Amino acid sequence: MFKNQPKGLYVLALANTGERFGYYTMLAIFLLFLQAKFGLDSTVSGQIYAGFLALVYFMPLVGGWVADKWSFSKCVVTGLFVMFLGYLIMAIPTDIRSMSSLVILCAALLLISCGTGLFKGNLQVMVGDLYNEPRYSGQRDAAFSLFYMAINIGSMFAPMTATAMCNLALGSKGLTYASSLPALCNGYLDGQENGAELIAAMSDNGMSATDLTAFATDYITTLSTGYSYAFGVACISLVVSFLIYFLGRRTYAHILVDKKKGGAAAAASAGPELTPAQTKQRVIALLLVFAVVIFFWMVFHQNGATLTEFAKSCTSPEAGGWTRIGFNVWALTSIAIGVYALFNLFQSKSNTGRGISVGILVLVGIALWYFYSSTPDPVSGIQPQQYQQFNPFYVVALTPVSLAIFGALANRRKEPSAPRKIGYGMLMAAVAYGVMVIGSLSIVGTSASVSPNWLISTYLLLTFAELLLSPMGISFVSKVAPPKLKGSMMGGWFAATAVGNYLVSIPMMLWGKIPTAVLWGILVAICLLSALFIFSIMKKLEAATSDTPADADAEIAAEARTASEAEA
Repeated sequence: MFKNQPKGLYVLALANTGERFGYYTMLAIFLLFLQAKFGLDSTVSGQIYAGFLALVYFMPLVGGWVADKWSFSKCVVTGLFVMFLGYLIMAIPTDIRSMSSLVILCAALLLISCGTGLFKGNLQVMVGDLYNEPRYSGQRDAAFSLFYMAINIGSMFAPMTATAMCNLALGSKGLTYASSLPALCNGYLDGQENGAELIAAMSDNGMSATDLTAFATDYITTLSTGYSYAFGVACISLVVSFLIYFLGRRTYAHILVDKKKGGAAAAASAGPELTPAQTKQRVIALLLVFAVVIFFWMVFHQNGATLTEFAKSCTSPEAGGWTRIGFNVWALTSIAIGVYALFNLFQSKSNTGRGISVGILVLVGIALWYFYSSTPDPVSGIQPQQYQQFNPFYVVALTPVSLAIFGALANRRKEPSAPRKIGYGMLMAAVAYGVMVIGSLSIVGTSASVSPNWLISTYLLLTFAELLLSPMGISFVSKVAPPKLKGSMMGGWFAATAVGNYLVSIPMMLWGKIPTAVLWGILVAICLLSALFIFSIMKKLEAATSDTPADADAEIAAEARTASEAEA
């Protein structure tokens, strides 16, 4: 898995890990932040959340176009700086329930979106360019799986960090988090006659006050300050990303080209010219895939929208048995380490390597028993954003599993094509929301206390879908995109993601207006229809993409040699 990979992969992956850690620290609490600080309901906060996600994933289209004309590396560095400014603005506490604060927030979100547009897609193009060398070309899919795994290492620790920052701020005032309190406090400040509900919620969580107005204001202000602390952590993560990227420059320096000043070098890096027919064929194939992934991201990014609402309103804040250690990110980290040690145990060719793996597995077993025995049963006070650590954990832990499976299939020449994997991913997403349908059958309205295992299981299945679709899709774009349109086509992938992210708002509009099980059923239907579409055009996609860029380059080079010999 880690063999025959260029060093530049690890530098670029770690740089992205830091950036994604900051981004997902912010995103884990973004919807909750909007609802708490500004008193927004699920519909309005869902619209802002979806609009921001859409902009974040649309801007790489612009960033790719800029990089195609300028420089991928310069775009990456500029993007880090612009994102830093956006997170810094969000980290500065402002007045709660204020229109001016909301305007400042929107300005910060715009900066983050623009910075991400310059950074995200272009860094992934650079990763793809590392594999243009023949000795690495066969490792491209594995490389993007490793790259994707690195992203999720950062994502896995983000919810824990955001939660810690919130608890730090609340603890400094002797307050504790309760998912119902932000809405109750805002409702009371809006003049709703919910004082009795507010007092009951305070009492249930060990808090009291004689002046409810002062308490409500102080609680929202303190919680919002905790969220601002988390945004400050995102600033620090970008500084770390920049240092990794800058200090590791020599490992990827050979792929850096300034489009304005590179001249012949820029032309060479773009690769051989394709015929207009080849270019058209590849672009059409990519556009068809983009049309399908729109709906995947619509259902997948419910993790920060309706699935967070479900965690907040319909899921028990307590977990017992082995489930409870899942809310300790260090226990999850231990499990992930154990998975890699287990794989190394069977793959190592030396007794020393196998001995080290056995030692690590023993330590992992001891650590898990410690976490199990030292964690209260049940663990209580689970915050909604904590569920978002399961998806990145599953990605990190399951990446070697997926690589092993597809590697074995490739050795037998039975590995599915990238479009076929995307179709399977949509089917798996349908199964994931089928689980949510079953888990929601007993729910009336949007208030219940179902087991956390429903959400945990759903995130597991969604992760299987993600591993089939996302890293393979990015690798697919890097292979199939015409050489002179790499940045634009990678931007197109993110633009499709942007459309899907904006559609995230539709289920949020329906939240509370239709039965919860029906809402998940709609998402199941969307996944099944998308899978049906991609399988219906599978032959066309596989025919259009059977000629990879490397194959095309070899064919064009052969034609050039033939023409040269004829002229001689």
